[in-house]
Amino acid sequence: MDKKKYLKSGEFLVSEVEAKDVFVPEDYDEEQKMIAQTCADFLEAEVYPNLDNLDKGDRELMKSILKKSGDLGLMGISIPEEYGGFGQSFVTQMLAAETIGAGYSFSVAFMAHCGIGTLPIMYYGNEEQRQKYVTKLATGELLGAYCLTEPGAGSDANSGKSNATLSADGSHYVLNGQKMWITNAGFCDTQVVFAKIDNDRILSAFIVDSSMPGVVIGPDEHKMGIKGSSTAQIYYNDVKVPVENLLGSRGEGFRIALSILHMGRMKLGANVIGAAKMAITDSVRYANERKQFCVLISTFGAIQHKLAEMVIRVFAHESAIYRVSKDIDDLMERFKHTEGCDIGRGAIDAISHYAVEDAILKVYGSEMLDYVVDEAVQIHGGMGYSAEMNVERGYRDSRINRIFEGTNEINRMLITDTAMKRSMKGEYDLFGQAQELFDNLNTISDGFVEGESYYQEKQRTIKNLKKTVLLVMHAAIKVFGKKISREQEVMNNMADMITEVYISESLALRVEKIEPMKGSEASLYKDILDVYVYDAVNKVRKFAMDAIYSLDGEDDTEQLVTAIGSLTTCKGVNVKEARRRIAARLIEDNVYKF
Repeated sequence: MDKKKYLKSGEFLVSEVEAKDVFVPEDYDEEQKMIAQTCADFLEAEVYPNLDNLDKGDRELMKSILKKSGDLGLMGISIPEEYGGFGQSFVTQMLAAETIGAGYSFSVAFMAHCGIGTLPIMYYGNEEQRQKYVTKLATGELLGAYCLTEPGAGSDANSGKSNATLSADGSHYVLNGQKMWITNAGFCDTQVVFAKIDNDRILSAFIVDSSMPGVVIGPDEHKMGIKGSSTAQIYYNDVKVPVENLLGSRGEGFRIALSILHMGRMKLGANVIGAAKMAITDSVRYANERKQFCVLISTFGAIQHKLAEMVIRVFAHESAIYRVSKDIDDLMERFKHTEGCDIGRGAIDAISHYAVEDAILKVYGSEMLDYVVDEAVQIHGGMGYSAEMNVERGYRDSRINRIFEGTNEINRMLITDTAMKRSMKGEYDLFGQAQELFDNLNTISDGFVEGESYYQEKQRTIKNLKKTVLLVMHAAIKVFGKKISREQEVMNNMADMITEVYISESLALRVEKIEPMKGSEASLYKDILDVYVYDAVNKVRKFAMDAIYSLDGEDDTEQLVTAIGSLTTCKGVNVKEARRRIAARLIEDNVYKF
């Protein structure tokens, strides 16, 4: 009997899991490694030699490379076999997304097609729609796009003005409207378009062929980065969309849009790992070649600090990504065995269930990559600012990720709001545990136990960070009540605390699980864990104090401050030497191999 403990989304705040029960990248099987290698080989053969031409906006070149990836089967990794794909697990899909993430703007076009351009039809389409469209999208015969954003309707997607009216004979909808920031617009064959039918309050979704009369695609936008990605506006002028092209039910479009955004956030979280590893490899290779003052710059402590910190953040983020990816796989499997559950709806419901983690990993991953590419440019010095170097392209391409799939500001609000709402629905008990902590405020301590083991100390520290989140959440709701969502600064403080808890715990579980696999190298991974948790504790303390001192009218401020001070302590770490050891390994390998 399977005794693995399954946590609901956000439940990690009040529950613990064992290291043996989490999936880590070291668990990849040979088939998964082979798929990742195929993706990497494709980038080397087809993408990297064409980067400069792609960045000139050559739509036909991008289209041809995408179709080549389809010929190899790379577009069908997430599609069930009955629709022409390979039916791979969610973990494998994420590994492919990570690997393709090193492909600069190609990765944007590829992921848009495979994700938001294809999966809405796979997840929400009926059998006829899947046979007509998904089978061809899975092979690259058709290329897809996703059309949600409108002028004046960005984060508030449901406020869009695009409209569809049912024809008098009931055979088609007449679609009018305008969409903007549409990835793959310049060459897509199919579009998932969101519009309101008649005077509906909620969006519906439609499958639109680009060849339909009245579909007008504008010129490509001139962008800061991802220049090889075709991004344009699309106009719909009395487009006749057959009624059989309504995707899902009337009025289900907003749900479809939100669910697909959850999926997009998660896959973006994997995508950025590939880009970050590429930037780290470029950086260490440059540092191992560039001399200043007659010595290699990789010997400088300041450079080693940068290299190590880049590794630490990537490794930590990667730990969290694959932890939740396996949770999603497990939930998909359970839904698959639920009587009457559609294969597509089951898959997207499993992804959407982990909304808290989706948002955490989108925010943390995009900001992790921004940090890594910024330091990569800095390590390259003046050359990093030159368009001759890939790190310059990576720096520009990274910036969009904090805006894609819902801005990080929106996602931070989602992290806190969704965790609280899930608890209110009774999925787990945040508020009961928070109340218990609050009732015993004056007796809270760090819980140190003499003789605790290395991992017990880490578990205790992370558990204390969870208690800190609960205390701040309780105090904030006590002061603001139902108006808490208006206090965005405090909501953001809590989101950042929750994020640090999840990343820290995922990293700790990974290091504990892989220690027996690593042998003498295990100490290096403990260095990564030591530095990350040491920094996380200090960050959580700062976020917590900022939130507590923002609660005007809270009578227990001083007791809270004292309790939080006790909970946000950890064993001291010689971060300088730990980072030097991490950097030394990277410098010796001359490539990211952690």
